[in-house]
Amino acid sequence: MVAVDGIIGLIFLALKLLALAGAVFAIVHAVRQRPDAFTAVNKLTKPIWLGILVVAALVLLVTSPVGMLGIIAVVAICVYLVDVRPRVDDIQRGPRW
Repeated sequence: MVAVDGIIGLIFLALKLLALAGAVFAIVHAVRQRPDAFTAVNKLTKPIWLGILVVAALVLLVTSPVGMLGIIAVVAICVYLVDVRPRVDDIQRGPRW
């Protein structure tokens, strides 16, 4: 039988890997987009978003995703994935008829 600390450690590890995967996905997506797409949808510029995402990924590498800095990093990544990414994709896709 696995001790409770072992189960909690596995859950934290799973959360950390999930958060890091999201960060890597967001960084790769941001790198591949045109810089003018970010300003066209009234979001921060591409370099600023890349900076935020890279710092968030580095924070997640160093800390736990359930600590204060980890939660801030996860929120920043989620904001990009849920708010910025869909709008940038839509603006580059063009009008849908």
